[in-house]
Amino acid sequence: MEANSKTRFGRKDIIFTTLASIAYLLLSALLVGFKTDQVWLIAIFNGCYYGSWISRRFIIAFSIFLVYWILFDYMKAFPNFMFFKVHIADIYEFEKHLFGIHEGSKILTPNEYWLTHSQSWIDVITGIFYLCWVPVPLMFAVYLFFTDRLALLHFAATFFFVNLLGFVIYYTFPAAPPWYVQLHGFEFIPGTPGNTAGLARFDAFFHADIFHSIYSKGSNVFAAMPSLHSAYPLIVLYYSRHHVNRFFQVVFATVTLGIWFAAVYLSHHYVVDVLAGITTAVVGIFIYRKYLMKARFYDRGIQWLYSFVRG
Repeated sequence: MEANSKTRFGRKDIIFTTLASIAYLLLSALLVGFKTDQVWLIAIFNGCYYGSWISRRFIIAFSIFLVYWILFDYMKAFPNFMFFKVHIADIYEFEKHLFGIHEGSKILTPNEYWLTHSQSWIDVITGIFYLCWVPVPLMFAVYLFFTDRLALLHFAATFFFVNLLGFVIYYTFPAAPPWYVQLHGFEFIPGTPGNTAGLARFDAFFHADIFHSIYSKGSNVFAAMPSLHSAYPLIVLYYSRHHVNRFFQVVFATVTLGIWFAAVYLSHHYVVDVLAGITTAVVGIFIYRKYLMKARFYDRGIQWLYSFVRG
């Protein structure tokens, strides 16, 4: 990549993007099989890279998110249940022990309680909140691109680092989500496909196929602990403190709380999963801000990347 090149079509740029695109397609076909999503990703990257100077800076700034998406997709090639025992009954009983709700003669997990007390208006609201878990971080990142590109790089890097921490836990502590127990009990069934769980009620309410299409592409069913759905909005909330006004901070806080509740209400996560996601975000932000940002080698890397994206 040429930071100060006079042309958008420099020889080094063409060689780099062509080789990177081919390598990505070949590796993807080898690991997870060829998909049209991969072609779209390549088309978007190259279109932005050569479209204009501003779009080139944009796609370079967002390259961290692209790397995250690729790694998440590649997890399909290495299911975490191949490496360690999947936790099903133990995490269910732990949830019931800590947060069990007494109803009649039974003790229910919060997921089981809400499964029998669901309401259409709550289905709609929680579904809307759950739709925010990716768009909100990306929209905030777009806002930072136009207001503070160095802050955008740190936000994106923090997002990526928190995900790496989450992925490590996914592989060392595979855990089934609540809906899995509701459908399959405590029996481990490898290769179980993703499920919309309570979000199916949202799709049914609007006669749509929104969440079904999303969860049919899930990378790993047994990656419920920690809930990264719960971590993402917290990262946005943290970085928004010095970049948006009080109104939008309140909006982000509301979205954060809404996603936390929705994760449990919709049977996608236990309360302990949500708490683990919150902890992962807090630890990730702390390590990044306290140590990584202050490391000389890392600061040089960020400044190098910033040289390509600043106006």
